[in-house]
Amino acid sequence: MTDAPVIAARNVWKLFGPNPVSYLKSMPEGRDYEAIRQDGYIAGVKDVSIEVARGEMLVIMGLSGSGKSTLVRCFSRLHDITGGTIEVDGQDIGKMRERELIDLRRNKMGMVFQSFGLLPHRTVLENVAFPLEMRGQDKHTRRERALEVVRLVGLEGREDYFPRELSGGQQQRVGIARSLAIEPDIWFLDEPFSALDPLIRREMQDEFLRLQALLGKTIVFITHDFDEALRLADRIAIMKDGAVEQCDTPDRIVLNPATEYVRKFTEDIDKARVVHASGLIRAGLSGDGEPVDASASVQDMARLLVSDRRSAIPVARDGAVIGALSRDEALDILVGAA
Repeated sequence: MTDAPVIAARNVWKLFGPNPVSYLKSMPEGRDYEAIRQDGYIAGVKDVSIEVARGEMLVIMGLSGSGKSTLVRCFSRLHDITGGTIEVDGQDIGKMRERELIDLRRNKMGMVFQSFGLLPHRTVLENVAFPLEMRGQDKHTRRERALEVVRLVGLEGREDYFPRELSGGQQQRVGIARSLAIEPDIWFLDEPFSALDPLIRREMQDEFLRLQALLGKTIVFITHDFDEALRLADRIAIMKDGAVEQCDTPDRIVLNPATEYVRKFTEDIDKARVVHASGLIRAGLSGDGEPVDASASVQDMARLLVSDRRSAIPVARDGAVIGALSRDEALDILVGAA
């Protein structure tokens, strides 16, 4: 990841109602979601400022109606925002003309939704090639690209199947392949696995992590499943009533929830499974001896933590020590604080 954000949203509002722009201009500062609703408006997105770094997977989560899908639709300007700015690669998308916006979506953005949206009378290969057809590519070029991404998502041998001949998980793979066909820089996924049964969902998460490791896309992924968010995210943004309650790494959200709402989200989570050695590094600590890997969870380190007598244990990434963690703090997460 680089320092320059791919997506930068600043003080973004999306109000639904009779005259949202005028209302926002005259609205008293600090007006809450319920007061706005009583005025006849819905705050789909409420004063959100957030950035997405290149190569990052940002997971946006919250309950139904929290604003997560609305925010992502603002990122691609499927919704015009009421206030604030959204920049994609440094360009204010609110100022783009229609042709520029269409080009941005066609060439830089891929989208996958909960409903597969496959064309029933087209084969797998034809479905995957469809966005390339819309782009005007010749038949040979789009067929070669479609074959490439079909292999990438593990559907080789099913190119001539129709959607009705595929399982739910296979249909979702077609949807993912179709969005990848245009080689997007930015990938938006709105609850893509929520319609799948648990076993297939787990398989699709594994496949998705494999693809991300291979392709390094910038991804905004929506889910209401906290376990899924913890498994996939570099950072998690938790939304409530259109606002972002907290945006941070999974470790920090679990260890230091910023609000009572976030705390309730995390209270039933097995912290030993979620918190990693890298999240426990403390300034001023240094340790001797064999380090633990930064990616190891507290659960992974359980045997070491119980038997080791060092008060501070070094943490390494790619063989280089990057800091140290407190054994007592890690034990408190493993067995509960005294």
